[in-house]
Amino acid sequence: MRKVEIIGFKRANLGKTESKRLRNEGQVPCVLYGGDDQLHFYAPAIQFRDVLYTPEPCFVTLNVEGEIFEAIVQDSQYHPVSDMLLHVDFLQLFKGKYIKMEIPVKMEGTAPGVINGGSLVIKKPKLLVKALPKDMPDSIPVNISKLKLGKSTKVGALNPEGFEIQNSPLVTIATVTIPRALRGAGLTDNEEDEESGEEGGSEAAESAE
Repeated sequence: MRKVEIIGFKRANLGKTESKRLRNEGQVPCVLYGGDDQLHFYAPAIQFRDVLYTPEPCFVTLNVEGEIFEAIVQDSQYHPVSDMLLHVDFLQLFKGKYIKMEIPVKMEGTAPGVINGGSLVIKKPKLLVKALPKDMPDSIPVNISKLKLGKSTKVGALNPEGFEIQNSPLVTIATVTIPRALRGAGLTDNEEDEESGEEGGSEAAESAE
């Protein structure tokens, strides 16, 4: 898991007026939870670019006036009109304590259905993962090498090692859609033979939509 450092400063005053002043100065009010006490601090908005504005997950090393904390982003709030970053909540990390994070999926292989003219649609680009910090993956591999036209792969087909996926096994991760030109045409004789010869085990990984 990649790490990003954020340098912050303790807040002497709390409240809406002080928060507004900080935002006007390009700072972001923050809170660190999970330890013995909450830590209120602020940090320059530009430092959050590599944390919040990227699909890649990360751990955050918080340096608040010389105090070092390992954390993850728990929540972030944005202005509904300007989309300006308003507030960030962090969760402190501890060895041996499980955490949950949204982790992106990573497609592996080439789907036969795509070769035959279909389109691969990612319906669940991220999955909720529970793991110890040391075991949290950067991404979740999803094998799509057996996906034919109209077929999908679900969470239940994955075999996670060292972590748990919190989403329902029935949740669809990716599917190969059938193009309009092929709809209603039916399967070819060869495809029908292949379909009838598939084992029940493969149906768990490739269930019809």
